[in-house]
Amino acid sequence: MATAQKASTIINGVAVDDLLSTIEAVKATPSIAKFEFRMRNQWETGSRNRSSVTTFTGANRELSHPEPFTLEADEPNILLGNDMAANPVEHLLHALASCLTTSMVYHAAARGIQIEQVESSFEGDLDLHGFLDLNPRVRKGYEGIRVHFKISANVPDEQLQEIVQLGTGHSPVFDSLTSEVPVTVTAGRL
Repeated sequence: MATAQKASTIINGVAVDDLLSTIEAVKATPSIAKFEFRMRNQWETGSRNRSSVTTFTGANRELSHPEPFTLEADEPNILLGNDMAANPVEHLLHALASCLTTSMVYHAAARGIQIEQVESSFEGDLDLHGFLDLNPRVRKGYEGIRVHFKISANVPDEQLQEIVQLGTGHSPVFDSLTSEVPVTVTAGRL
């Protein structure tokens, strides 16, 4: 006799039962929470370069994506590029946008909060005086980033900010940008 399988609860496109099972598995075996993500980059010419993402380590094993992902970068014409791809600081905004959104909808789903739609806009201010080494007091990176979310959810207006805080409170990219992250850089010959 066949046994009936319990259908997974789906909220915000997230299999909540699987998410909760993952949380319990990490509690039971903390070592499976450790991940190492990798990317390889190849300079092409001028401001154009291409990165590929193939493998990563997680849950105590080596894993790979079904197909490698390719990310391309260039600069706009005004910054001497060919404008054939988003530039690195635009990629950074995308990383922040996608991580905040994913963190928000996953954590909302875990709390049973149904979100119908999320849109966001990101703006970052950068002053070339830093990058061009014309003024040592000017940052080389973003001086500030502004984020605005529009959310459609069946919650009171005052709860919308709480939903956004699920993203900022749990996003690895937000944490990496707003906290000091050690970065080690080495060089060798090809």
